Amino acid sequence: MGELVSRSISLLVDRYRKQKAAPTEEESLRSLQRLLLRLCVVVEEADCRLITNQTMLHQLSILKKEVYRGYYTLDVFSCQAHGEDRKKGQEIKYSFAKSEFNPAKRLCFCSGSNKGAAKAVLLEQVLGSIRDTIEDLSEFVMFLCTCPRLHRQPYTMHLLLNKCMFGRQMEMEHIMNFLLQEESASGAEDLAVLPIIGPGKVGKSTLIEHACDDERVRSHFSQILCFKGDDLNNGSVEILRDGGRSKHQNHGMGGGRTLIIIELFLDIKDSVWKRLYSDARSRIGSGSKIIITSRSDKIASFGTTQPIRLQFLTQEAYWYFFKVRTFGSTSTEDNPKLTAIAMDIARLMNGCFMGAAIFSGLLKANFSTRFWSMALAILRNIKRQNILLYGERFDDAWDFEEPVYLRRANKTSSECFVIFAEYQICSPETEPEDPKMVSLHDLYFGSVRPQGNFKVHAWTSHLPPHYNYMFRCGIKELPEELSSS
Repeated sequence: MGELVSRSISLLVDRYRKQKAAPTEEESLRSLQRLLLRLCVVVEEADCRLITNQTMLHQLSILKKEVYRGYYTLDVFSCQAHGEDRKKGQEIKYSFAKSEFNPAKRLCFCSGSNKGAAKAVLLEQVLGSIRDTIEDLSEFVMFLCTCPRLHRQPYTMHLLLNKCMFGRQMEMEHIMNFLLQEESASGAEDLAVLPIIGPGKVGKSTLIEHACDDERVRSHFSQILCFKGDDLNNGSVEILRDGGRSKHQNHGMGGGRTLIIIELFLDIKDSVWKRLYSDARSRIGSGSKIIITSRSDKIASFGTTQPIRLQFLTQEAYWYFFKVRTFGSTSTEDNPKLTAIAMDIARLMNGCFMGAAIFSGLLKANFSTRFWSMALAILRNIKRQNILLYGERFDDAWDFEEPVYLRRANKTSSECFVIFAEYQICSPETEPEDPKMVSLHDLYFGSVRPQGNFKVHAWTSHLPPHYNYMFRCGIKELPEELSSS
């Protein structure tokens, strides 16, 4: 009898310990929120410091990825909880649950106990990863205290994003080191070249814009000139005499140094590059630099230093960026339905910075569930219609290798709008007022009925000289593949 009582007590104690060791989902989410607050304190403090050590920048990048992953998980669970609360009598489905890229978005495929187990595993993985990251922070914080503090006004994150290049701190430091590094006497005759390689709409031009907006760069160079690849291949390299498109003039400072930026779509002929490089080296002052960008890896051979290779942000990081730009200081916890719609829109953007700038501006101007649902429907229709035309390779509505067909949100007919294959960047000072130009909002949602070919003002850059981004559009009959769909 004593043996039986002893075993019964041991069994009860073991069960109690297991129940106590397994927190509920709500407790795990609260723990995740507390850990993210601790991590955000370090990240925000690091953003206020001038960090030049590449290893510290790499560790800071890891910290930020954990922050993005943690907040992404919180938002996913918040949206799912909202959907479950409203599911009585109807089925709520969000497309972010269908993605195969992240465990948090596959939870809706599970059911019953399997779904609960998958959610528990996901939370445990995220919590464990963030706990491990926080435990390794002691040395990072110690060295962070030795970094000089940047002079910056108090900010909130949605205001700070307009002043920094999100998710590219290591790449930005690489560019700044390249631009501000003084040339040695032995290499004075060589012209330093930095290649930047990456797919379309990954942010190559935006990264350069942020670098050129830095006061240290503007005081280091007397002028900053920009050339397009089409100008170089179709014309003569003598266009250097014409000065290209001037981004910055700083007479009396910069020691006569010139920064030349060359933006290529794909490749440039070797013969054209050799003549351009030779011409630039003979015409511009000592200490001048060249930055060349392209989607093609071929330009890596043109560089005098290691190229920068840009990839799209992870889905968690891109969602954080899109959420902050769209919601601003508004809490996503108070708007779970809008958050769910915004997550769908962010997923369809495929990490495109240009798409985020356009649609975050549209959504922020109208905090309406109906309006946001219309915007989501537009993106889904664009992708569905153009996949029917061009196949599965059409996965980005903003990568203009093909004309993009789209219908107006409140219009159904045999006609549709077509965004042609290229977009142009125009300066507000040089772009005349065009009576055929419409805004993107009016094109999608308004009552404007443009005819023939026309221009669409997509958005205006917040960086000087505040270029306007334009689309060339037209009205066409729907192709047969779309008219029946």
